[in-house]
Amino acid sequence: MNLAPIFDPEVRKPGPKPAAVDLQKVFIVGTIIWIVALAVVAVLLFVFQMHVATLPFLTCILGIVIGILLLIWEKWYRPEYTKLAED
Repeated sequence: MNLAPIFDPEVRKPGPKPAAVDLQKVFIVGTIIWIVALAVVAVLLFVFQMHVATLPFLTCILGIVIGILLLIWEKWYRPEYTKLAED
């Protein structure tokens, strides 16, 4: 086992180039999944009167809010994170 790369940064191999990803698609798909989960939990909560679904209901709402905030973040920082993959 060669320990030189651990102690000497000059000996290390260069890291891989960052992958070009479209975070907007990822965040949209994730938010849609949270919306579908919210619909399922809402049916359990309101139609079947399952009060144990209250916490999952709030969790789904929070997931949707976080997804929307991430879409806003992606809109602002798209030029910066796409630039990393181009270099």
